[in-house]
Amino acid sequence: MPRSETARPTPFVSREPSPIPFRRVLVLYDERAADGAPDVQDALVQAAHVADALAELGVEAETMPVGLDLAPLERRLASARDAAVFNLVESLGGRAALIHLVPTLLEALGVPFTGCAAAAQRLSSNKLLAKRRLVDAGLPTPELVTASARGGPWIVKSVWEHASVGIDDASVVADARAAAALIEKKRAELGGEWFAERYVPGRELNVALLATPEGVRTLPVAEIEFDAFPEDKPRIVGYAAKWDPESFEYRSTPRRFGVEPELAARAAGLAVDCWNAFGLGGYARVDFRVGPDGTPSILEINANPCLAPDAGFAAALAAAEIPFATAVSWLLADAARRGAPRSR
Repeated sequence: MPRSETARPTPFVSREPSPIPFRRVLVLYDERAADGAPDVQDALVQAAHVADALAELGVEAETMPVGLDLAPLERRLASARDAAVFNLVESLGGRAALIHLVPTLLEALGVPFTGCAAAAQRLSSNKLLAKRRLVDAGLPTPELVTASARGGPWIVKSVWEHASVGIDDASVVADARAAAALIEKKRAELGGEWFAERYVPGRELNVALLATPEGVRTLPVAEIEFDAFPEDKPRIVGYAAKWDPESFEYRSTPRRFGVEPELAARAAGLAVDCWNAFGLGGYARVDFRVGPDGTPSILEINANPCLAPDAGFAAALAAAEIPFATAVSWLLADAARRGAPRSR
């Protein structure tokens, strides 16, 4: 798919913060973060980090947990004139399939908010819908398993859950029959919808994208290294690699920058194609696997990647020498451009 003229990587003209046209900002996150699993609790870290950046920018910030009952949020927004929302809601009540409901409400109320529109949030978060959009757009992505599929290996994933929920070494299976059996096992044990796609052996790259005053920009391309993994261990970033500091996987999947320019440019171009195809906004991250032939395949589009200080997006900002507070100001300026504050 040809890259759109409306969204392509552009050089930075300035790394200065943008003026923020809001007197206050509500930082929203799932109320289940307080007692959830590590991947859910991480929302508290993100909210505090964003609130600190807003204070640095001189903006009044209020963090607010949001639950399945959205009425309290609607009442709070009704009393907050000229406010914007920094949307860190990755699930509601711990359910990732409800990720689009908060932006849907904000759009209905005319409240400016950071990140993607509700439709883009739903489309990118449902991995099966996302894969269909990628195929329709002519973008490379691993094929889905079918009953008649030959060969392997395959990897089984949740349709809705992100943060590598439910993914470990056993998620990589040898053939389609084993994939079907594991899908049924995951449904019984963890609930929700599951699917399998072809496992691509090789390198893993992450490309972060950010809406800047000069347009969308791809940040330095990161690679997850698996050099310490034994030969017979699947080279994947499973749940332990992200959330268990005591695990071998966590200690043995360092992130590095400095991917060779030709491959980095190819991945960055595909990431911008995803930005266009999915109608993304604010910030995002696209994850890739690079096969033995050097061809990148798109694994996932993350419309609201983690903003914790130790996460990949923060690392990409640091590699680009962009202060976190500056990025926050750009995200709020982008929210203002996409949706003006309500008139009263």
